[in-house]
Amino acid sequence: MKIRIIRQLTAAAAGLVLLATAACGSPAASTSSTSSTAAAETVGFPLTMDHTMGSTTIGSAPKRVVALDPSYIDAALLLEADLVGYVQYRQDPNAPFAPYLGDVAEATKDSVNVGTLAEPNLEKILELQPDLIVSAKVRHEALYSQLSKIAPTIFSVSTGPTWKENVVFLGEALGKKEKAEELVKVYEDRAAKVGAEILAKKPDATYSLIRFTGGDTARLYSSNSFIGEIMADMNIPRPKDQPDSDKEIFVPLSAEQILQGDAGLVMVSAFTPAGAEGDKARAQQEAFTSNPLWQRLQGEVIDVDDATFLASVSIQGAHAVITDLAKHYGVDPQLP
Repeated sequence: MKIRIIRQLTAAAAGLVLLATAACGSPAASTSSTSSTAAAETVGFPLTMDHTMGSTTIGSAPKRVVALDPSYIDAALLLEADLVGYVQYRQDPNAPFAPYLGDVAEATKDSVNVGTLAEPNLEKILELQPDLIVSAKVRHEALYSQLSKIAPTIFSVSTGPTWKENVVFLGEALGKKEKAEELVKVYEDRAAKVGAEILAKKPDATYSLIRFTGGDTARLYSSNSFIGEIMADMNIPRPKDQPDSDKEIFVPLSAEQILQGDAGLVMVSAFTPAGAEGDKARAQQEAFTSNPLWQRLQGEVIDVDDATFLASVSIQGAHAVITDLAKHYGVDPQLP
């Protein structure tokens, strides 16, 4: 009710402004331009979207978006949506947006932190009066009914293997589906082009990515993961017969199995937030890399940025991965 009243008052105020403008003899061209813009923004709306939680009707092109998953935060910025609310997903609260996004200070100057990824604050979200909330079932299934009472809410199933599809999913909700599809294509074209240059220089190139998170086993990321899809788009293969999964994003490897992660290029990362969790990951990495079997890896072993290569799950993050690999192999990065 509070949201409805505020919107009615806002609409009334907007009407008074238009009347005042007309009374002052505003040029016809300006009125025509405003009408054209408004008409363009209503094309395709109301829009009913089917998604994993059911169907949701979006009355008009969303102006105020709350994104409750990191990949959708990135997608909202990619599509130049008005990101009014986001969840904190980085360790440094003073730098809430990832470096691979570039300078987003202007685009996010009015954006509000609405809590953590695990526990978004519903009251803060309500206060922002969003007209679209986006997240994933794997993240916030339990909150869907409450969120959908605040504003039209759409959920994808997940955010990992479907990261490209999710950009188009959000693009459709924003009335920018064609733009989203074009941005995905630009990424795919670049991935293929840079991959071809790498393979021309090193025809036998293969890859693996091993990650340390503090458990008993390391993680060998699968073809079904974010990095797996990027490398597939670059046409750079995994080694033949390497352990893989078409359901999970990684295959666990014990210290004794670490040679199964060998490849032409062995990328290594670790999840090392401040505190005990990060300390465990660092200790695990030290234990694995000091094992004599680690020294028997035949491939070139390099450290990669965990936040970019593993956690970004976005078009911007994928572009950053491609740039880093192009630099490593000494080929033209073919920046978009």
